Amino acid sequence: MDIISTEEQEFYRKNGYLLPEKQLFSPQKFNDLRNIFEETLREKGNKNAADLDVPHFSDELLFSFLMADEVLDVVEKIIGPNIGLWSSHFISKEPLTGKRTPWHEDSAYWEGRFDSFDKVVTVWLAIDESSVENGCMGVVPGTHKNGFSNYKEVGTETSTFDSEISTEVDDKDVVWFELQPGQYSLHDSRIIHGAKANTSTKRRTGYTMRYFSTDLILNKEHPGNKGHKIYHCRGLNRGENPLIYL
Repeated sequence: MDIISTEEQEFYRKNGYLLPEKQLFSPQKFNDLRNIFEETLREKGNKNAADLDVPHFSDELLFSFLMADEVLDVVEKIIGPNIGLWSSHFISKEPLTGKRTPWHEDSAYWEGRFDSFDKVVTVWLAIDESSVENGCMGVVPGTHKNGFSNYKEVGTETSTFDSEISTEVDDKDVVWFELQPGQYSLHDSRIIHGAKANTSTKRRTGYTMRYFSTDLILNKEHPGNKGHKIYHCRGLNRGENPLIYL
């Protein structure tokens, strides 16, 4: 059986997301990753739990997960055989204090950094159980086809960042990604997504692993790309991007 079936590939292309309801790693490998997160969190401090971006820049142990066949075989089914690592991020919402994540498109915050965003995918791996009550991610299916949305400013007292799309999102249009520890979801960088605040007594943590087709071309002159490291995972570098080979 394919790790991602032809029907699931078609569903992803149409809707911009996929919920395979599968474990990504073996129990032992998942526990190893969870232990890395807990150690990273202890070093960072709980007050900064929501800000654990690109941890692989400083912890090379994470490459054994980011470059693992278990992950890349899934990613290849979505964006093809030429794969680069764009970023990774531990995202943690503490019990009763985690802020809402405004509705947004990842691609809007990366505008101009690639020539296209049609082959950028995020693997969202649940470290903790993820539910609506503790602030799981939700997406609006099909919105990856809409292009860049207009944005408005929001206050950071209750939100994780200071802008969100100006169009109202109705909860009835949202698919919530409720996951058990070790399960994963996939979403297109262009899809509208967000999350509620964590109003529960349970922490909600995920590890995002973001990949792009190396057929895309990185804009080397964009200020956001200065100093940002991208890595070769597998396949050819048709976009002649400044990849790091491990």
